[in-house]
Amino acid sequence: MTGEAMTATSRPVIALTLGDPAGIGPELIARLLAKPETGARANIVLVGDPWLWEAGQAVAGLRVATDAIDDFASVRERASAARPAFLRMDTVTQADSPLGEARATGGASVLTVLNACMDAAQRGEIDAICFAPLNKYAMKLGGLGHDDELHHFAKYLGVEGYFCEFNTLGDLWTSRVSSHIPLKDAAAALSVAGIQAATRLIHRSLVANGLPDARVAVAAFNPHGGDGGTCGREEVDIIAPAVRALQAEGLPVVGPYPADTIFLKAQAGEFQAIVTMYHDQGQIALKLLGFSRGVTVQGGLPIPITTPAHGTAYDIAGQGRANVDATWQAFQIACRMGAAQRASALAR
Repeated sequence: MTGEAMTATSRPVIALTLGDPAGIGPELIARLLAKPETGARANIVLVGDPWLWEAGQAVAGLRVATDAIDDFASVRERASAARPAFLRMDTVTQADSPLGEARATGGASVLTVLNACMDAAQRGEIDAICFAPLNKYAMKLGGLGHDDELHHFAKYLGVEGYFCEFNTLGDLWTSRVSSHIPLKDAAAALSVAGIQAATRLIHRSLVANGLPDARVAVAAFNPHGGDGGTCGREEVDIIAPAVRALQAEGLPVVGPYPADTIFLKAQAGEFQAIVTMYHDQGQIALKLLGFSRGVTVQGGLPIPITTPAHGTAYDIAGQGRANVDATWQAFQIACRMGAAQRASALAR
């Protein structure tokens, strides 16, 4: 459903968070909400500390009117409201949040707000979450017990099946079979089942994002795609069999293609998604193609969660220089997937 076709009552409920209080997140959210078209896309609830929201507006040089609410349950009652709602949460003081510093207090604040949003989603009070950039180190100082936020989300939401992080740039999406592990362990992490799971999941997510005809390509692991087994056998023994099995299921999947040419094919429009074998195989290409527009989608969770792919940019925090493009893209994906989520819930 496009923003133009969306009525007030059909808009998904999207929770926005301000991210790490020491970074550029509050400024980004101010810039996002100042866009006239933002409110037409969703019924928005902004969640966080009032002082932090005021600070973000001040840095951006903008003022955005919001309506105070007391709980998530009242958000859907505001289906026709033109202004975003603001749900106050007092999680951290300004004195404990100096700009540009990763602190336990800031990380704990991020966790508290995100957990509250996930609770609301599980109660059916919101349809998706879009969070401003966070800092993993600060979150670990503040109590994060997992390698990254995705694993925290999955544990918190009780996910038992396959999940992974997607990175997107416009209509091009990537998933990966292994993620935050040492490169020396990447080969051992490959399996037919893992490649199949990553491919099925990204295809389902593209459909939920309004791309039902999306085609998926699978990357090779070794230089030159293994050269028929003379430069590594992962393509012969693992990747190609996984692709053939997926094709037998009827999925629009091709590959494996050598990693040094696969993104050129995607640029030419041959496919809309790439399944990569390890973290940097996809990340380097996407960030070169459009660092300021990239989005991370948390795949395999029961609720859509998105964020800009860049970090907290501590070096420019408070300077009014943050680029909102990636946050705008993350918000739009949250809206599309949130609308699909809401429609699915109503159909059950």
